[in-house]
Amino acid sequence: MDSKQEQQPGTGFSPWRLSVAPMMDWTDRHCRYFHRLITRHALLYTEMVTTGALLHGDQPRHLDFNAEEHPVALQLGGSEPEDLAACARLAERWGYDEVNLNCGCPSERVQRGAFGACLMSEPQLVADCVKAMRDATALPVTVKHRIGIDRIESYEFVRDFVGTVASAGCEVFIVHARNAWLQGLSPKENREIPPLRYDVVAQLKRDFPRLTIAINGGLKTLDEIAAQLLKVDGVMIGREAYHEPWSMAQWDSRFFGAGDPATSRDDVEARWLDYLDRVHASGRSWAYAMRHALGLWNGTPGARRWRQVWSDHRLKTLPPREVAAQATAARRGQGG
Repeated sequence: MDSKQEQQPGTGFSPWRLSVAPMMDWTDRHCRYFHRLITRHALLYTEMVTTGALLHGDQPRHLDFNAEEHPVALQLGGSEPEDLAACARLAERWGYDEVNLNCGCPSERVQRGAFGACLMSEPQLVADCVKAMRDATALPVTVKHRIGIDRIESYEFVRDFVGTVASAGCEVFIVHARNAWLQGLSPKENREIPPLRYDVVAQLKRDFPRLTIAINGGLKTLDEIAAQLLKVDGVMIGREAYHEPWSMAQWDSRFFGAGDPATSRDDVEARWLDYLDRVHASGRSWAYAMRHALGLWNGTPGARRWRQVWSDHRLKTLPPREVAAQATAARRGQGG
């Protein structure tokens, strides 16, 4: 095992065994803190941050995080090796556990910046980026990518991409098991319309047994995760973890042999309220943070009323505990 790939402390499992995907506008520091109340061992990712935003923007705003979020990885968007190296050094200085290069985002804005999924057509450039980042930091440097772009569905395309990037020292690949269509589909449609092909990811693991291969795309249940872990090294969950956060409640016991940190949704809400109190006391908007937790009670009686109270813009100037009292009363008083 490479010195940059230590086992996760206290579990003996790979750090990439189970993770929550980087998701734009969603996986900010508030979201990650909330997820940590439900799973202690899953690897968490930031939203994608562009190299330009870090090198020319407000670094603390993009990089600050809570110590409780560990293990946490910084995902970068960029295609200039020198810029990515500089940002990898920033990731290490800030205390992140990993730095990840985005080669999977299909949005037009990202394409105009010549990075994201379009980088899959330039594997040698990605290799150069990875080498520069590895030379700049002792952190693991990983790549998240698709299985193809546009109508290129040949296995050889993604196999050669992985082989080229691996030759530069990348040992961890997180593979979204869909193509990215760079023309004609929105980012949302790119998460739904191109067909999932899990067999391609499994084949990558067979062809590159020494690499760590994690799969992403469409997976939801504990049994689905377990089935994939028989074929690949790790599973990354995206929208299901965000919209149905309680689905993570048994991750630690089932997949890391550890105790689950949350005994009940009430327990999570109580500790989340402590966090919202701190956000409110600092003068920041608790409502901005609370948006990430609105799915906590999904599937239970009164959940809709609970969400409605927390989402009521007229209450956003109140202390969060006053809103919580109203939301709990509403949840217990009538079905949702």
